[in-house]
Amino acid sequence: MVPKEVVRIEDRQDRWRFVCPNGHRSWEPTNHHFWCQYCARSDAADGVFHELLDKKTGAELPRDRVRLLTPAGPYDRDLDEEEGSA
Repeated sequence: MVPKEVVRIEDRQDRWRFVCPNGHRSWEPTNHHFWCQYCARSDAADGVFHELLDKKTGAELPRDRVRLLTPAGPYDRDLDEEEGSA
């Protein structure tokens, strides 16, 4: 199984690396998908999206392949726990 990409939500470097499909850093995780504040203000784009863009590799990462971490631990425990943990 492919390991999940770890994204530290409150880490400045990760916010520069992982962006919405339109290249914005103003995204937030919500209800097992993502939402971009900047896109939501635009008439040309929807604020909801399901894949983060990794600017370093160019890869599009679906929500279930991303492990979002906060200083308190995983963001969505049902999606973000290490695979194989109880």
